[in-house]
Amino acid sequence: MPPEPLYQSTDLRAAYQLRYGWTGWPSNEPFPNDHIAAALPAIAPEWESDGLRVLESLLSPQQLQLTLSATPQLDPVTLAARVKGRIQHHCRQRGQAVSFSRKVGVRSLGDPTRAQVEAYIRAQVEHHDVADARFMEALKAFTVDRPEIDLSQPSETNSGRYWYNLHLVLVVGERFRIGEPATLAKIRDGALQICARKGYWLSTAAVLPDHLHLAFRGSIGQSPETIGCHF
Repeated sequence: MPPEPLYQSTDLRAAYQLRYGWTGWPSNEPFPNDHIAAALPAIAPEWESDGLRVLESLLSPQQLQLTLSATPQLDPVTLAARVKGRIQHHCRQRGQAVSFSRKVGVRSLGDPTRAQVEAYIRAQVEHHDVADARFMEALKAFTVDRPEIDLSQPSETNSGRYWYNLHLVLVVGERFRIGEPATLAKIRDGALQICARKGYWLSTAAVLPDHLHLAFRGSIGQSPETIGCHF
């Protein structure tokens, strides 16, 4: 019998602030701005039931942009489908169909930029307060920097382009400090193996005695909650 997972979504109490940008373009005719703008408030309760909330919108005849907050159970592919599908449905019910281009754009958003997050992770050992200089030097072996992984490039499918970049931080229970290099190496290698097995693009990682940081591109069909539980 395979072992049961130690962490499952049913046991989690999520504290989160997940935001995404969604962009859609018209298929042929320009968007009917007034028609879409009138439909958006009516869609809001349905999006709430999907785990979505519109924070900002910017509409022009050639482009619709939304800033959304989302629950951690929602993956980017489902998010894209719910936004596009509900707009089309409501506009059609109001008597004017809206035709979107097949491709949409979805981007995870945060206050720090991708480059700032990666630089922060690379510098973790330097900022960590360790009294033993030799141990400090040994910790550098558990920082992963892969410049060949460019998270500024999207994941492309037939239906859209996705910039689904995540910064995951895992903290040891009770902030217990792990000092054995072999154990720290297992954590580093385990994170790399999970990324390889799940198809995540890991650009930067840092394993510290009581926590680790990972910057990576998630699988667009998996929610942040699912990805966190994988690790």
